[in-house]
Amino acid sequence: MGDAPAAGDSLVPLSDERAALDILTKSLFGLWDTVNSLTRLRPTKRERYRVTIFGSARVTPDHWVYGAVRDVAAELTRLGCDVVTGGGPGLMQAANEGAKLADPDGTRQKSVGIRVELPFEQEVNAFVTEAFEHKTFFTRLHHFVLVSDAFIVTPGGIGTVLETLMVWQLLQVRHLRDTPLILAGHFWDGLLDWTRAVMLKPDIPLISPEDLTIPQVLPNGPAIVAAIREHHSRWAARQH
Repeated sequence: MGDAPAAGDSLVPLSDERAALDILTKSLFGLWDTVNSLTRLRPTKRERYRVTIFGSARVTPDHWVYGAVRDVAAELTRLGCDVVTGGGPGLMQAANEGAKLADPDGTRQKSVGIRVELPFEQEVNAFVTEAFEHKTFFTRLHHFVLVSDAFIVTPGGIGTVLETLMVWQLLQVRHLRDTPLILAGHFWDGLLDWTRAVMLKPDIPLISPEDLTIPQVLPNGPAIVAAIREHHSRWAARQH
């Protein structure tokens, strides 16, 4: 025999769709609350500094941007950073490839891919040494935020825009702190120009001027590596 319901509880038949849906909804929100509480936990010290590189899945290896992203990731790996991407093809693969080139045996740094199930782009790229799979974009984005110490945004499409704006907002509302958000090159200048022209109109300012200072626009690979090196140095000092 099963356990009797607790005092004050009453059984709900599945035929009572409204009551059953109410139970499911409350249970789901309870699970989200539990997950939110658990993700507040942080280690006293972080053993690894992780840089997430966002970018397009459509850029082919023969494009110069692919080589540029690969070279930046290699330099960051030599600096002592783990490289994190979405684990797919294109510029994600370029970043994971750069990490692999700089540390062929994978004995010092990790080349991480955080994937999401899609009807295409199914396979994780061959240069990932540690892969994670998510069912939804929501949990995947949360995973990026939890594990990353800095973000670099390379040319990309709608998915890259989503990732960039999420990190930007978390920095704006200070759910993330002291976390570089670097826009590589001038690909994203149009987005920033639109934000400045439209969201900062004097008659209806929708953001604060300081919000536009959150993303750093850096022109090339050496400038990006230099910025990460400086932040990595501060991070390393805090660990000790």
